[in-house]
Amino acid sequence: MDDAILRALFDAYLGAYSAGDFTSDEWLKQKVEDARSKMRPYRVGSKGQLLEWDKEYDECEPGHRHVSHLFGLYPGHDITEDTPELIAACKKTLELRLANGGGHTGWSRAWLTNLYARLGDADAAYVNLQALIGKSSYPNLFDCHPPFQIDGNFGGVAAIIEMLTSGKVAANFPNGRLCGLRVKGDGERLVDLEWSDGGMTTVSRK
Repeated sequence: MDDAILRALFDAYLGAYSAGDFTSDEWLKQKVEDARSKMRPYRVGSKGQLLEWDKEYDECEPGHRHVSHLFGLYPGHDITEDTPELIAACKKTLELRLANGGGHTGWSRAWLTNLYARLGDADAAYVNLQALIGKSSYPNLFDCHPPFQIDGNFGGVAAIIEMLTSGKVAANFPNGRLCGLRVKGDGERLVDLEWSDGGMTTVSRK
């Protein structure tokens, strides 16, 4: 996770550098590029999973609630459709964690929902969203990781937005509209979405 966060930081800096007038900081840009080039790449384990550490170890808790090493998939953007081997490894990691009891806290279930939404698996995202609301929420919808953890609420809302803005709307949300959404990369503009029969029909920016 440390490596994934640093990659995201370095890439964000380099993106900002290329978009602005920072020529006086050329020395810092070179240092960042040098550090970025030396970072260890992701590795895939013997089960097809994304390795959490620099070596493959037997997991003491194969169903542990966190999936921190998938940060590069979500909320990061380091693992994408352009890296199909890593996408497959992320899917396998989620499969293994859930098969061993993972996702048993609200914030963890919210993260799983976001991860599946980012993978474009609308059905799995919806199943996990149902588990978040049905098993990990109080009647007032507060996250019930005793006594309360706001992570599950923020993560649940983020997951719904991720599901809708991915363009792969779950069949369980066949029709609807969302107004005044501020999405990443759109600056100060607001976005209105409308969808029908499980597919996006209108995307307007204002």
